[in-house]
Amino acid sequence: MKLQMVARLYISAVRCAGHAIISFEKAGREPPQRTEITRGDRSPGTPEKATDVGTVIPLGDASRRGRRFAWMTALIIAANAYVFLRELEGGDAFVDRWAVIPAQITSGHGWITIFTGMFMHAGWLHILGNMVFLWAFGPAIEDAMGPIRYLAFYLMGGVVAMLAQVAGSPGSTVPCLGASGAIAAVMGAFIVTYPRDRIRTLVWILIIIRVTYIPAVVLIGVWFLIQLLSVGSVANVQTGGVAYLAHVGGFVFGVLTARLWRRRTAYSY
Repeated sequence: MKLQMVARLYISAVRCAGHAIISFEKAGREPPQRTEITRGDRSPGTPEKATDVGTVIPLGDASRRGRRFAWMTALIIAANAYVFLRELEGGDAFVDRWAVIPAQITSGHGWITIFTGMFMHAGWLHILGNMVFLWAFGPAIEDAMGPIRYLAFYLMGGVVAMLAQVAGSPGSTVPCLGASGAIAAVMGAFIVTYPRDRIRTLVWILIIIRVTYIPAVVLIGVWFLIQLLSVGSVANVQTGGVAYLAHVGGFVFGVLTARLWRRRTAYSY
């Protein structure tokens, strides 16, 4: 009965949660149109439609404790924070220089931005949402792979995600930026490594706020289904939007390659 109640709460909120790591905030100015992280000016808990009445936020893996502190995940978070501060200082010129612009990539220019773009964010709520998701799923995967392999996996997942978005909109001149593609790869690795783990999750429905536990296969699985079903909605939009192709590309990379990156001492269910 309790599981059924949690399921009902989760399904009510999950559509909004599907965008929780890709939210956009007006950081005191009107930014340029951007892809990969933008969807109007919604913040993490803001409903997309009248039927979206809440959200869910993963807080961490309640089923296991890492063998050591996840210092590489912390380092990645610190790198994102540093680049974000540089972005605030540099403004639109910084974004135009270091974000991915698909039309430039397909013309053979700006390849370095495939790496730099995955460390950039559009606003405070966007980076906070991304880093919350990374801290929820990253430590367990870092523990399973080891810090160095985990870093390589994270970067490769981000590259695949960015290339997937470029392939979907090769002529777009809208800057693409955000860590959600790389984080999607981490989530893909998590769902095949620890599918039965319970994720400690903050659930918000209207005035109801509670912390509950949702199986990883349900939480991540429904999130991916939303991304997959939404691919066609903005894949070819030139005016900015959520880059679902980047999420799908990163997630699929994580699912297909996670076992290749794991240490022999890692275990799964």
